[in-house]
Amino acid sequence: MRYFVQLAYNGNPFHGWQTQPNAITVQEILDKALSIILRQKIDTLGCGRTDAGVHAREFYAHFDVIDNSHQHDLLSARFIKSLNSLLPYEIAIKKIIPVEDRAHARYDATLRSYEYLIHHHKDPFLHNRSWLLFDRLDINLMNQAAAELMHYTDFTSFSKSNTQVFTNNCKIVRAEWTENQTGLKFTISADRFLRNMVRAIVGTLVPIGKGLNSPESIHEVIKSKDRSNAGSSVPACGLYLTEVKYPYIVNF
Repeated sequence: MRYFVQLAYNGNPFHGWQTQPNAITVQEILDKALSIILRQKIDTLGCGRTDAGVHAREFYAHFDVIDNSHQHDLLSARFIKSLNSLLPYEIAIKKIIPVEDRAHARYDATLRSYEYLIHHHKDPFLHNRSWLLFDRLDINLMNQAAAELMHYTDFTSFSKSNTQVFTNNCKIVRAEWTENQTGLKFTISADRFLRNMVRAIVGTLVPIGKGLNSPESIHEVIKSKDRSNAGSSVPACGLYLTEVKYPYIVNF
């Protein structure tokens, strides 16, 4: 029997989602907790990879249970409470969802959304949860450039080098800066993302907001298909995975 687990996590203590040989990751800790509570080896597969320090308000992973006698327990509030008690405070389980055996947390996702947060004043409650940037940015200029992202599909210029993917094509359906009480929020949605893509895009838009580059410069960056022409990758602390959509999961 296959299940999806919906969770959220604070990425600060972890070296990303995916299990690594010499670092603590979210996947490693979740797999251990599920294995203990289900009394069998559990290997989860996530909806994507988040880098060290990146947060997730919504993340999905799937796992298989060989012994179906636990089916009722998995769907109960008591099971979720027990699972959460085995996990650190930085990881929270929200739901366990039974799915078809062929359902896939990574390949079946039709939309993913990220947010990147910037604040302008020192705030201990935003430390490691937002990027402290004292420079004031022109949100209109950045939105002009961000809107152009939706006219392209090849985002090689914003991809981490030497990644093993079959294509660098993505379909961006939203890219927008908005203001909030502490600073700025960048929201971006697409069918898929490349490694480091959002942080590289933000790092390219910020100099435009500072007036160092024009909004039109985004065209040359994208067309060059050269990572060195894009901006620097911004700090991981401001990045959040906020939404993952599947055609067979409703009522998020």
